[in-house]
Amino acid sequence: MEYDAVIVGAGLFGLSTAYHIKELRPEDKVLLLERLSGPGQGNTAKSAAMFRSFFYSRTNLALADSSIEFYKHVQEDLGFDLRIKWIGYLWLLSSGEYRSLKPVLSEMSRRGLEYRIYDREYLEKTLGLRAEVSADEEARLMGLVDVDYGLLVPKAGCIDVDALVKFYENEARKRGVEIKYGVEVLDLLIEPKEPLGLPGEPFIWQEARVAGVKTSAGVFRAKKTILAAGAWMPLLLDKVGIECHIKSKKRQIFSVKADKEELKKLMHVEGFNRENLLPFLILPRPKIWVKAVPEEGSFWMCYSDDFPREFKVEDEPQPEGEFYEYGIYQVVVKYLPQFKGCRPHAAWAGLYAYCTLDGQPVIFEEHDVMVVGGGSGSGVMKADAVGRIAAALYAGEEYAKLYGGEKFKVSRLGLRERKVEPEKLVI
Repeated sequence: MEYDAVIVGAGLFGLSTAYHIKELRPEDKVLLLERLSGPGQGNTAKSAAMFRSFFYSRTNLALADSSIEFYKHVQEDLGFDLRIKWIGYLWLLSSGEYRSLKPVLSEMSRRGLEYRIYDREYLEKTLGLRAEVSADEEARLMGLVDVDYGLLVPKAGCIDVDALVKFYENEARKRGVEIKYGVEVLDLLIEPKEPLGLPGEPFIWQEARVAGVKTSAGVFRAKKTILAAGAWMPLLLDKVGIECHIKSKKRQIFSVKADKEELKKLMHVEGFNRENLLPFLILPRPKIWVKAVPEEGSFWMCYSDDFPREFKVEDEPQPEGEFYEYGIYQVVVKYLPQFKGCRPHAAWAGLYAYCTLDGQPVIFEEHDVMVVGGGSGSGVMKADAVGRIAAALYAGEEYAKLYGGEKFKVSRLGLRERKVEPEKLVI
């Protein structure tokens, strides 16, 4: 059976792309394939589920802000509860970090981006923070720095990723997208553009194309094949010599129960947001983050280590107990002594599919196969914009219309005419 589009991967990028293709081309026949038993069960399900609309790069800001505004529209106007909580991001900064960021923050303020600065005393009082760690010999040996300021971004928060996945899946189905779960894509189907019916085609003198996919459930042919399979895309593309500039690293989240009074107080801290919850807290170097999860009565903790963490694709990556015990815990307890003696009651690991070019999504087409990926850990907060840009590329349009009306040139996230501004707000 031949489709106009076969999309591989039912994570947020694949679902958003399917939804927006049907918005642009309602008459097209679209098939979405997923090897797992349901939508968003891969790395989408292992996300920290955070978002922020606070970037220096105009590309970053356009992708994130338009997606966030769309999610807000879904919840407030369409009545589909995504359980968005505007808890904010709170970066803890040394005086040196703050001084270096001030020119960038001033420019962002002129653009209308909102933030608040807190001093050390306020942070110590509200968070129970141990700001001056330099007096601690172990902390000095670890290279930890004192906290002098807190940078709060209010247009940021958390979202229920499962609910967001269900929204896109429901809306895609309503628009006629056919979805098949439990179907593993094994290879891309390569055929000549003008077949002659000769055994062994295509030959080197024939122009070839990707004509669909070979799967555990048979062959599905397509005018356009769209890969949105995250970390697993290179495994398909390497076989046919297409470079997608995506590599993957393991990321681990550890969940610690808030079973002490001082931890419950930290979780429900007042003064930062209307939810009276701890903002998404990012410590100074190393940038470990701590997220309050009140519905579970726990805190999530994570650190995205770079060197010497290997690039590796794993179907079932496993968390490493020593990564918490000798890494995350040793840092967190220096700044937040409330966590002394706390050990995780649960842990899981997933993969960040990094774009090795610049950390921005990659959306391009070669030989009738489209690549939609490289979220680099920002997949949730950029998914709607990525889907719109991918749909515009599929439809042959030069510009995508992001939610809110901004036009985004599709080629900016391609390879040949890629144009992505560097992110100066690297915290």
